[in-house]
Amino acid sequence: MSTATQPIVTRRPQPGPVEPPPAHVAVIMDGNGRWAAARHLPRIAGHREGARAVRRTIEAAISQGVSWLTIYAFSSENWRRPADEVLDLTGLLRQYLRTEIAELKESGIRLRFIGDRCRFDDGIQSDLRDAERDTAQNTRLNLTIALSYGARAEIVAAARAVAVAIQDGLVDPAKLNEETFAGFLATADMPDPDLIIRTSGERRLSNFLLWQAAYAELVFQDVLWPDFAAEHFAAALAEYGRRERRFGARPV
Repeated sequence: MSTATQPIVTRRPQPGPVEPPPAHVAVIMDGNGRWAAARHLPRIAGHREGARAVRRTIEAAISQGVSWLTIYAFSSENWRRPADEVLDLTGLLRQYLRTEIAELKESGIRLRFIGDRCRFDDGIQSDLRDAERDTAQNTRLNLTIALSYGARAEIVAAARAVAVAIQDGLVDPAKLNEETFAGFLATADMPDPDLIIRTSGERRLSNFLLWQAAYAELVFQDVLWPDFAAEHFAAALAEYGRRERRFGARPV
């Protein structure tokens, strides 16, 4: 992730906003490794360049009037990668948290994390808590980072929590519905994504926001994540703007 110290602002003219913009955009950032391999660079170089793309995406979201941005930074399956790559990724996360939080706070961005943070060491867990606390009052953009996240694990954890709530008499199983169940998910206080973007030409969700994506528009782009820029974000929003969202109903 980026270690630059410049404030998060729009630095160049951006493509015109989509009216109305999606309230919540989620992004599956894919292609860091292939970007690095194509340049005969170590994979960590792709991850570092991908972090710069995160910054550009934050700027683009703000410019386009998006209120919620969720990025898939580290999946639960990523722990299976070679130990040296996992170490590089967690080191990059630690560096990001310790260099950019003040800037995010100053820029009006609220930061939160979803996923199994217990798998990170105590230092990173403390940094995550501090980042959430220090930006909790911000309203310019709600930035959610999915770390050690897997949608199936999230749904199973919610089911366990519902079972405990039923056992404790807090939930009537006869009245359990989708809205009640969603309240036990990690995203309970967030709107579902309107648009999910995936880069690198892959066309799957890869265990990302499976419950929340029920009616999301999906846009797949061939660009590798480190090359992702404002124009790609704008193109995805433009495609979203051309979709007719009926949520299962027939047009009147």
